Amino acid sequence: MSDKRQPWVQDLLWRLEALGFDLFIGAVRLMGVDRASDFGGWLGRTFGPVSGAHKVAARNLKLAFPEKDAAWHARILDEQWEGLGRSFAEFPLMDKILPSTGRVEVVNAERLAEIAANKIPVVFVSGHLSNWEVMPAAIVDSGVICEMTYRAANNPYVDKRIRDSRFRYGVRLFAPKGGDGSRELLRGMNEGKSVALMNDQKFNSGVAAPFFGHDSRTAPGPTRLAIRFGTVLQPMSVQRLKGARFRAVVHDPIVPPSTGDRTADIEAGVRMINAFMEERIRERPAEWFWVHRRWPNEVYAALAERERSGAGERA
Repeated sequence: MSDKRQPWVQDLLWRLEALGFDLFIGAVRLMGVDRASDFGGWLGRTFGPVSGAHKVAARNLKLAFPEKDAAWHARILDEQWEGLGRSFAEFPLMDKILPSTGRVEVVNAERLAEIAANKIPVVFVSGHLSNWEVMPAAIVDSGVICEMTYRAANNPYVDKRIRDSRFRYGVRLFAPKGGDGSRELLRGMNEGKSVALMNDQKFNSGVAAPFFGHDSRTAPGPTRLAIRFGTVLQPMSVQRLKGARFRAVVHDPIVPPSTGDRTADIEAGVRMINAFMEERIRERPAEWFWVHRRWPNEVYAALAERERSGAGERA
């Protein structure tokens, strides 16, 4: 009996969740960009530190910056919660946060213009820096034809709303099936379209590459695509300037090695991306997505053991 009702109950819960999502989007869009961003910052500062994700972020900071003191860690945590809150409230307003609206300064915009004019596909890579939605917004606003990958929401009604909201400013999202080397990505690049992928989160079956001194599993897909199509990895980063104003930086291309040893070349490309991401995070540590468990479980276990040993010695 309960099994037969389960799909109906799940559908009802999804629809209620989507209704709440609609109310939130409506309220945020009524506020306007600046007030919504400020409100989101308040939400982040207020509720982030009491969430379970706060402990994850604190552990990540200790792993990445063990040399910093407790006061520095506390300050970065506070700043990252405010930034995350702002980004959360800004997402439904991204059609109003584009270079063409004056809210996004693009550094090295001529590189995007070159990609758009040449119609030669590249593999954009970035990470969850500041409001990371600014990157696809800057790409499509420049005229580059690009497909953006994302992880589909579990709730299909919410997922449709996410896709529709991005469609308003030209971003076509799709969730690749079968991993980061899906047929959709290959088809898009064969048609001359660029692709954009986030490459800074844990990928269990990925390449083990150094990241802040710890090996971390990283998706090889972006590097694999660049090598397969004989193109470059085009890194970008996003910086928050003040409030809901941003700088999108188009960095120098990363050229994966081409030695003929495909496995070694992919591994080298992944290491280059990790090094790029680490450099960006070190420059502006409060702007990264610290609430994600980036490293393997054994790295966190070793940190916990060190903390227990230190507490025992002090006692």
